Amino acid sequence: MTLKIRKLVSYIEDVRIEGGKEATKPVTTVLLAAVVKNPWAGRGFVEDLQPEIKAIASDLGALMVERLCALIGGADKIEAYGKAAVVGGAGEIEHASALIHTLRFGNHYREAVQAKSYLSFTNKRGGQNTSIQVPMMHKDDEGARSHYITGEFAISDAPLDDEIVIVLGAADGGRVHPRIGNRYLDLEAIAAEKAAQG
Repeated sequence: MTLKIRKLVSYIEDVRIEGGKEATKPVTTVLLAAVVKNPWAGRGFVEDLQPEIKAIASDLGALMVERLCALIGGADKIEAYGKAAVVGGAGEIEHASALIHTLRFGNHYREAVQAKSYLSFTNKRGGQNTSIQVPMMHKDDEGARSHYITGEFAISDAPLDDEIVIVLGAADGGRVHPRIGNRYLDLEAIAAEKAAQG
């Protein structure tokens, strides 16, 4: 089984103004998608997905991480990260999950950016031009709400029924005007309120 990539698609946005206020520092988000042939499509129910995962997931991860890091200007620029997969109509959600929820794929990204947090994700079924959401969080701090951001885009001709779109997302910052605090402040405030109530 060899990795069959029909095309790579990238989406880049720089947020400079949000809520009518200029950003102190523009935030760049990069999404990189690989449109790949679904190795399980047309084969009926496949009980063991591991042979294909072992054959293609690592190569796919390595290729995508190298390209993504180049697009954003280096792994050291990445603060927030995430992943997504969309399987075409002839596949199962499990097929999308199989290629992104394996350490053979994800470790390439975690190691490149020296991350501590898990890779947030979405996986779903969809057709051509389906909306693809890539949720992201801070690579080192799961409680940093400033970096809870979602990249979104679509590919006009993907996924075809026998394809899977695999996506990695990266941002060089969080939202440009974060002001809701982090998870830890909430935990402290709730604990204090409970203590005050006796």
